[in-house]
Amino acid sequence: MSRLGVVEDTLFVPMLGRIYASEYCPQILYDPKALELKKNLPSGLPEQDGQSEYTLLASAARSANMDRYIRTFLERRPNGMIVQLGCGLETAYYRCDNGRTRWYAVDLPHVVEYRRALLPEPERETYLAGDAFAEDWIRQIRADVPDAPILVTAGGLFHYFEESKVVGLLRMLTKFGEIEIVFDTVSKSGMAMMRKKYMKQVGHGDAQMFFYVDSASVLAGKIGSGVRVLAEEPYYRHIPRTGLKLSTKISMATSDRFCMVKLIRISL
Repeated sequence: MSRLGVVEDTLFVPMLGRIYASEYCPQILYDPKALELKKNLPSGLPEQDGQSEYTLLASAARSANMDRYIRTFLERRPNGMIVQLGCGLETAYYRCDNGRTRWYAVDLPHVVEYRRALLPEPERETYLAGDAFAEDWIRQIRADVPDAPILVTAGGLFHYFEESKVVGLLRMLTKFGEIEIVFDTVSKSGMAMMRKKYMKQVGHGDAQMFFYVDSASVLAGKIGSGVRVLAEEPYYRHIPRTGLKLSTKISMATSDRFCMVKLIRISL
């Protein structure tokens, strides 16, 4: 499984964060499946040692936040479906499944191939290979479940695309029935900080970042009428800080104080 090539360095950052949290900060996230997979990860991955506690926990916090939204959605809509866009090696199914929901995991073909080798499809999760910004995946899901409410998660995905592309995707989804989407994003000032610090620490200092949101309601207006903002909240609001290093607590508090990183949930 060493032939993944160029995707390798980006694909494993969230997994390393979840493993770190599970081993050292389980109050934030405990992921037994990630711990189980640790021994199967390729040798020569970027070491956790090269990152600060803050950067490792940033990706674990994303999973913890998405878990919270998924569980809340399934409590409200027990017959709902979960779609993870840009799923990578996310293991939310094993943490949040309620025993009846159908799950879909969407990513590029070579990522899905690698995911399937490391993490074979479980009973009710379907892997779909394709472009997150094309209609194929939602058409296929709607062919399976024409009327079910859907929660789409897009964790760590939108930063790297132009706003027009993200708005185009969200606008496209308005044509496919009852859909909510939750995603993490940065503000304009948060993007500058992310480029400067976080991306360098996780080994992607040259990554191009384009998409940011200063106002969810302004974004909703660009998508179309009838689009509602259900939540816009600081990224670390629900993340426990006990037991963390002072520098990590300060970084989290600063991020939230200035809304540098946030979570947005929209009804399309």
